[in-house]
Amino acid sequence: MTIYIREAHPADSPRARAGSRVNDPITYAERVEVATQCAKELELGMPFAIDDMDDTVARAYDAHPDRIYIVGADGRIAYQGARGPKGFKVDEMTEKLANMVGKKP
Repeated sequence: MTIYIREAHPADSPRARAGSRVNDPITYAERVEVATQCAKELELGMPFAIDDMDDTVARAYDAHPDRIYIVGADGRIAYQGARGPKGFKVDEMTEKLANMVGKKP
């Protein structure tokens, strides 16, 4: 599952990057609209959720800028990746996930 959190570099902020097209949503409805467009453009093939306007999930999981987590069937964190995108270790995460489901990567 992907969880959409606050925009890291919204177009209407001093942190904007060249090519930023999305303003920082002010309401939850705006955040839903931006997240839905993001999922559509990225052609996400997995379910996604949207963090609330208090950024509860982002704060709880230290998700900024990006993180990859695997949550086990028991609801506990089974894998926490480093801050991304530079810290992503897809092979390491894939191996952990394969071991959890009993298949070789």
